[in-house]
Amino acid sequence: YNTYITSYNANMVTNEVFIDSATLRENVVSLARNIGYVPKSRKAAAATISFFVDCSNITPTPASITLKAGPVAATSGTFGGQSFIFSIVSDITVPVLDGIANFNEISVYQGSLITSTFTFSSQTPNQKFILPNAGIDTELLKVTVKPNQNSTTETTYTTQDSLFDINSESKVYYIQEVEDERYQIFFGDGIFGKKLDENNFITAYYIISSGDSGNGVAQFEFAGNLSYERNGLDYTVTAGVSLITTDISSTGGENIETVESIKKFAPRIYASQNRCLTANDYETIIPTKIYQETESISVFGGEELVPPQYGKVFISIKPKT
Repeated sequence: YNTYITSYNANMVTNEVFIDSATLRENVVSLARNIGYVPKSRKAAAATISFFVDCSNITPTPASITLKAGPVAATSGTFGGQSFIFSIVSDITVPVLDGIANFNEISVYQGSLITSTFTFSSQTPNQKFILPNAGIDTELLKVTVKPNQNSTTETTYTTQDSLFDINSESKVYYIQEVEDERYQIFFGDGIFGKKLDENNFITAYYIISSGDSGNGVAQFEFAGNLSYERNGLDYTVTAGVSLITTDISSTGGENIETVESIKKFAPRIYASQNRCLTANDYETIIPTKIYQETESISVFGGEELVPPQYGKVFISIKPKT
């Protein structure tokens, strides 16, 4: 009996060492990380809305109005038995013209805006910057770095997934999935990307979404924060906001990439080496890096046609929506 249990455990442990046979997500993600593959995160549904603010009765008269980062709109009633919040990651400022501030075709994303902060210390060995929430849309992640916590100047860093065109002063960060569907961000080492200095203060802004549950919302109510500055003072706008017009209903929300998808695409992405030479390369890179709305894809070279059309690639894509 003991021999049976021991052999069973050894078999299960051995299975988790190889990406083809691993079953636990954390192990599959770790094995994919070894070949440079970052699984797709959950994706927030996006909608486009418009509204205006009548400033004729606002005193003192503003020259511009700012829509603050965070919640902007909420679903009118419940949608599919749930209520959803739609947010923006950065402030949006528009001028006031003839007493009206028009916010036209604003892209809003389903989910709540969360902020996480870290302070870099060289005295902390193996310091890690792990975002504590699951359900993050990494495409909407915004990372800024200040010289210290009390500094008033900050620099926005951009995400990078390769080492090409990177030098010691490139203000970039890298991201990888860790346990429990959370994400870790890390920075350059002074060779591939700018290295953090002592006491640098890092702020990460991100949206936690419900994935595909937020698709199809078309009715919104305003739930944002409006303000303006005049003579060095900040004022909050609480009146004069119009009803919201929905330009495009929410769409594009997706759940986090599944274990089966990671197993399928990670080895193929590694084999393609981020370049498209064969039909399989195109079928791998397009759905994962170029057009993630792909449900299915078919690719063939022009040399397969009659008569042949050398130097051409023919691509047929079926979108998810």
